[in-house]
Amino acid sequence: MADVFRSLNLIATLKESIDHNKLSEVKDALEDLLISRINLALIGDRGDEKTSFINSLNGLSFGDDGAAPSATPVAPEEVACYPNPKHPDFRLWDLPPLPSTSPFEPEGYMNTVKFPRYNAVFITFTQTPQTNSVRLFLEAQSLQQQTVYFILFASEKCTEKSIEEIRKTSLEVLRSQGVTMPKVYVVRPSALEKFDFPGLLQDMERDLPEIRAHAVLLALPTLTSSLVSQKKEAFKALVWAAASLSGGVSAIPVPFVASMVDSSVAVRILTKAQLSLCLDDESVERLARQRGMEPTRLKGMRTCALSVEVTKGEVQQRLAKAQNDLATVSLKLVEMALPRHARSASRSFAAMQQALNGAIDEMAADAEKIVSEALGEGK
Repeated sequence: MADVFRSLNLIATLKESIDHNKLSEVKDALEDLLISRINLALIGDRGDEKTSFINSLNGLSFGDDGAAPSATPVAPEEVACYPNPKHPDFRLWDLPPLPSTSPFEPEGYMNTVKFPRYNAVFITFTQTPQTNSVRLFLEAQSLQQQTVYFILFASEKCTEKSIEEIRKTSLEVLRSQGVTMPKVYVVRPSALEKFDFPGLLQDMERDLPEIRAHAVLLALPTLTSSLVSQKKEAFKALVWAAASLSGGVSAIPVPFVASMVDSSVAVRILTKAQLSLCLDDESVERLARQRGMEPTRLKGMRTCALSVEVTKGEVQQRLAKAQNDLATVSLKLVEMALPRHARSASRSFAAMQQALNGAIDEMAADAEKIVSEALGEGK
């Protein structure tokens, strides 16, 4: 339920903006969620595990278009950037490894790599965190940058017992070097649904600003059924924002809002949902390839037309149907849920919300079926 409450918190924030006649803030939030401006950085030795982690975050495998290569294409002191092919404003940055010797000036390193521009930073390691990594972490904390996380990579060869022993030793190292209440997340780079990555996402959602947390969630691949549910709730918050703009147009004239809340906005939202839920042909085929399955088997689980292809015609039909349905239904409850400024346009709000939420539910149901089949859940 945490994902639902997170979305409700975002809706409450957006609703407050509308109540204070600040539709431009809602419009900006809608754009931020649609565009997903996110920069995540990784610090640690370069190798197959780090590269595999980068590719998994982007939903890719070695050799896929846009995937990070097994041999890094940049010099050790340079930064490499890997934008997500489906969400190009979601960028992963492979930062230069930290030196293992002294002297080391964390502030100088942070200035060189432009540390403040990253929404979150992962300090990765395979044994125990080195001293300079801890110094960098403490320097970031002193600058009030709280979204820095220690990640222990668990290779396929590691047993759960050996992983826990390394985690325990790593926590002792962090405590001994001044980190209060340290936390180490165990992550298997090639299988993010395992170990601590889902928990890391929950902590990032708590630590990041609401809009950024939602943007990270929407850009990640559908790793688990739980993540699909979180994405669905995040999209419903996005739909609420779009519907509020639609309902608020006639009540509060705002430049350019009218052009933002027609069917083209609905198409943008549902196209984003299709990509985020990994329902497009390319994503389904890639998942089938990664799991050694027949693509047609997974593709056949898409029963919603919008899961297969988002077209303006289909979206317009759904919006028109919602308008017709509402013509015979009392809007009293809808009006009670609306900000006071938008109540005169409650039908527009309700139609947009009903049409898009219904579509999101159908698409999420398809995504859950595909993920469950791919992961073998319930068998």
